[in-house]
Amino acid sequence: MLTRIVRMTFQEGKLADFHTIFDASKQHIRSFPGNCHLELLRDPDQPNVRMTYSLWTSADALEAYRKSELFRTTWAATKALFAERAVAFSGEQLEEI
Repeated sequence: MLTRIVRMTFQEGKLADFHTIFDASKQHIRSFPGNCHLELLRDPDQPNVRMTYSLWTSADALEAYRKSELFRTTWAATKALFAERAVAFSGEQLEEI
């Protein structure tokens, strides 16, 4: 299982546009082969920051999604709204307590 976290900082006044994009694509992302979980989070201290938290069956499944038309179109529209570059992290679970 691969965990992917993407932190995105949006331009002032662009959050509503992002939420429209996310609402239109979230079910497609969630049903993409290899996706097991998807959450949208907000930073409690920075109102213009959102994060996605997703679980993938493997790095290959995430890479297949990243090469898909769904990702290309969704990411292009989302990226245009950024105030700064997104930061992404991937990790494999070692232990659950």
